[in-house]
Amino acid sequence: MTLTAQDLLFYILGGLSLASALGVLLMTNPIYSALCLALTMVSLAGLYASMQAWFVAGVQLIVYAGAVMVLFVMVLMLFDLKSEVKAFSRGAVAGFMKLVAVGLMTGAFLAAIYNSADTLLGTSLAANVDGTASTKALAQMLFGKYVFAFEAMGVLLLIIAIGAVALSRIEGGTHADE
Repeated sequence: MTLTAQDLLFYILGGLSLASALGVLLMTNPIYSALCLALTMVSLAGLYASMQAWFVAGVQLIVYAGAVMVLFVMVLMLFDLKSEVKAFSRGAVAGFMKLVAVGLMTGAFLAAIYNSADTLLGTSLAANVDGTASTKALAQMLFGKYVFAFEAMGVLLLIIAIGAVALSRIEGGTHADE
Protein backbone atom coordinates (compact mmCIF):
# COMPACT_ATOMS: atom_id res chain seq x y z
CA MET A 1 0.00 0.00 0.00
CA THR A 2 1.48 3.32 -1.04
CA LEU A 3 0.91 6.51 0.86
CA THR A 4 -0.23 9.31 -1.45
CA ALA A 5 0.08 13.01 -0.75
CA GLN A 6 -3.70 13.14 -0.16
CA ASP A 7 -3.41 10.39 2.47
CA LEU A 8 -0.46 12.10 4.13
CA LEU A 9 -2.36 15.41 4.26
CA PHE A 10 -5.35 13.64 5.80
CA TYR A 11 -3.23 12.02 8.50
CA ILE A 12 -1.43 15.26 9.33
CA LEU A 13 -4.64 17.32 9.51
CA GLY A 14 -6.49 14.55 11.35
CA GLY A 15 -3.70 14.23 13.91
CA LEU A 16 -3.53 18.00 14.32
CA SER A 17 -7.27 18.24 14.86
CA LEU A 18 -7.23 15.40 17.43
CA ALA A 19 -4.23 16.85 19.28
CA SER A 20 -5.70 20.35 19.39
CA ALA A 21 -9.09 18.98 20.48
CA LEU A 22 -7.35 17.22 23.35
CA GLY A 23 -5.63 20.53 24.09
CA VAL A 24 -9.06 22.15 24.45
CA LEU A 25 -9.91 19.64 27.15
CA LEU A 26 -6.57 19.44 28.94
CA MET A 27 -5.43 23.09 29.03
CA THR A 28 -6.06 24.74 32.38
CA ASN A 29 -5.82 28.28 30.99
CA PRO A 30 -9.09 29.11 29.16
CA ILE A 31 -7.33 31.38 26.66
CA TYR A 32 -4.98 28.55 25.63
CA SER A 33 -7.99 26.27 25.43
CA ALA A 34 -9.73 28.75 23.11
CA LEU A 35 -6.61 28.92 20.93
CA CYS A 36 -6.57 25.13 20.71
CA LEU A 37 -10.24 25.26 19.71
CA ALA A 38 -9.38 27.72 16.94
CA LEU A 39 -6.61 25.39 15.73
CA THR A 40 -9.09 22.50 15.77
CA MET A 41 -11.52 24.49 13.62
CA VAL A 42 -8.82 25.52 11.15
CA SER A 43 -7.57 21.94 10.80
CA LEU A 44 -11.15 20.76 10.22
CA ALA A 45 -11.46 23.37 7.47
CA GLY A 46 -8.32 21.89 5.95
CA LEU A 47 -9.87 18.43 6.08
CA TYR A 48 -13.00 19.72 4.34
CA ALA A 49 -10.88 21.39 1.68
CA SER A 50 -8.95 18.18 1.11
CA MET A 51 -12.27 16.46 0.42
CA GLN A 52 -13.16 19.14 -2.17
CA ALA A 53 -15.91 20.54 0.08
CA TRP A 54 -14.89 24.14 -0.52
CA PHE A 55 -18.10 25.75 0.70
CA VAL A 56 -18.06 23.88 4.01
CA ALA A 57 -14.35 24.67 4.45
CA GLY A 58 -15.01 28.36 3.85
CA VAL A 59 -17.94 28.41 6.24
CA GLN A 60 -15.83 26.57 8.82
CA LEU A 61 -13.13 29.23 8.58
CA ILE A 62 -15.35 32.30 8.38
CA VAL A 63 -18.11 31.39 10.81
CA TYR A 64 -16.52 29.07 13.34
CA ALA A 65 -12.82 29.91 13.34
CA GLY A 66 -13.61 33.60 12.88
CA ALA A 67 -16.87 34.81 14.34
CA VAL A 68 -17.57 32.19 16.99
CA MET A 69 -13.99 32.29 18.28
CA VAL A 70 -14.21 36.08 18.62
CA LEU A 71 -17.39 35.55 20.64
CA PHE A 72 -15.71 32.92 22.85
CA VAL A 73 -12.68 35.10 23.53
CA MET A 74 -14.91 38.10 24.26
CA VAL A 75 -16.88 36.09 26.81
CA LEU A 76 -13.66 34.77 28.36
CA MET A 77 -12.40 38.33 28.76
CA LEU A 78 -15.53 39.31 30.67
CA PHE A 79 -15.04 36.87 33.52
CA ASP A 80 -12.56 36.67 36.37
CA LEU A 81 -10.82 33.53 35.22
CA LYS A 82 -8.88 32.90 38.42
CA SER A 83 -12.03 32.45 40.49
CA GLU A 84 -13.73 30.47 37.71
CA VAL A 85 -10.89 27.94 37.54
CA LYS A 86 -11.04 27.42 41.31
CA ALA A 87 -14.82 27.01 41.24
CA PHE A 88 -14.98 24.40 38.47
CA SER A 89 -11.73 22.44 38.66
CA ARG A 90 -12.03 20.45 41.84
CA GLY A 91 -14.40 18.23 43.72
CA ALA A 92 -16.05 14.87 43.37
CA VAL A 93 -19.16 16.28 41.71
CA ALA A 94 -17.10 18.05 39.02
CA GLY A 95 -15.13 14.86 38.38
CA PHE A 96 -18.32 12.83 38.13
CA MET A 97 -19.89 15.33 35.73
CA LYS A 98 -16.78 15.22 33.56
CA LEU A 99 -16.99 11.42 33.38
CA VAL A 100 -20.69 11.60 32.51
CA ALA A 101 -19.96 14.15 29.77
CA VAL A 102 -17.20 11.96 28.31
CA GLY A 103 -19.55 8.97 28.36
CA LEU A 104 -22.35 10.89 26.63
CA MET A 105 -19.99 12.26 23.98
CA THR A 106 -18.54 8.80 23.34
CA GLY A 107 -22.05 7.41 22.97
CA ALA A 108 -23.01 10.20 20.56
CA PHE A 109 -19.82 9.61 18.56
CA LEU A 110 -20.43 5.86 18.31
CA ALA A 111 -24.08 6.44 17.36
CA ALA A 112 -22.98 8.83 14.61
CA ILE A 113 -20.55 6.25 13.26
CA TYR A 114 -23.20 3.53 13.38
CA ASN A 115 -25.82 5.70 11.67
CA SER A 116 -23.45 6.78 8.91
CA ALA A 117 -22.20 3.31 8.00
CA ASP A 118 -23.35 3.75 4.38
CA THR A 119 -21.17 6.82 3.95
CA LEU A 120 -18.22 5.14 5.63
CA LEU A 121 -18.56 2.15 3.31
CA GLY A 122 -18.31 4.39 0.27
CA THR A 123 -21.94 4.66 -0.83
CA SER A 124 -22.18 8.40 -0.31
CA LEU A 125 -25.23 10.08 -1.81
CA ALA A 126 -23.25 13.15 -2.86
CA ALA A 127 -20.57 11.21 -4.74
CA ASN A 128 -21.96 12.06 -8.20
CA VAL A 129 -22.70 15.73 -7.56
CA ASP A 130 -20.17 18.39 -8.52
CA GLY A 131 -19.19 21.21 -6.13
CA THR A 132 -21.54 23.86 -7.54
CA ALA A 133 -24.63 21.70 -7.51
CA SER A 134 -24.05 20.55 -3.93
CA THR A 135 -23.48 24.14 -2.77
CA LYS A 136 -26.65 25.25 -4.56
CA ALA A 137 -28.62 22.38 -3.02
CA LEU A 138 -27.24 23.23 0.41
CA ALA A 139 -28.18 26.89 0.00
CA GLN A 140 -31.69 25.99 -1.13
CA MET A 141 -32.17 23.73 1.88
CA LEU A 142 -30.59 26.19 4.33
CA PHE A 143 -32.50 29.26 3.16
CA GLY A 144 -35.66 27.36 2.23
CA LYS A 145 -36.59 24.43 4.42
CA TYR A 146 -34.31 25.28 7.36
CA VAL A 147 -34.47 29.09 7.31
CA PHE A 148 -36.16 29.24 10.71
CA ALA A 149 -33.45 27.10 12.35
CA PHE A 150 -30.77 29.19 10.65
CA GLU A 151 -32.26 32.44 11.93
CA ALA A 152 -32.94 30.95 15.37
CA MET A 153 -29.25 30.05 15.66
CA GLY A 154 -28.29 33.65 14.88
CA VAL A 155 -30.70 34.97 17.51
CA LEU A 156 -29.41 32.39 20.01
CA LEU A 157 -25.81 33.53 19.49
CA LEU A 158 -26.89 37.15 19.97
CA ILE A 159 -28.74 36.27 23.19
CA ILE A 160 -25.65 34.45 24.48
CA ALA A 161 -23.46 37.50 23.85
CA ILE A 162 -25.95 39.87 25.49
CA GLY A 163 -26.38 37.50 28.45
CA ALA A 164 -22.63 37.26 28.99
CA VAL A 165 -22.30 41.04 29.05
CA ALA A 166 -25.33 41.38 31.36
CA LEU A 167 -23.97 38.78 33.79
CA SER A 168 -20.64 40.53 33.96
CA ARG A 169 -22.34 43.85 34.79
CA ILE A 170 -24.49 42.66 37.72
CA GLU A 171 -23.43 43.29 41.30
CA GLY A 172 -20.45 41.11 42.11
CA GLY A 173 -19.62 40.56 38.44
CA THR A 174 -16.11 41.09 37.13
CA HIS A 175 -16.97 44.34 35.34
CA ALA A 176 -19.65 45.69 37.68
CA ASP A 177 -19.85 49.44 38.13
CA GLU A 178 -18.26 50.30 41.46
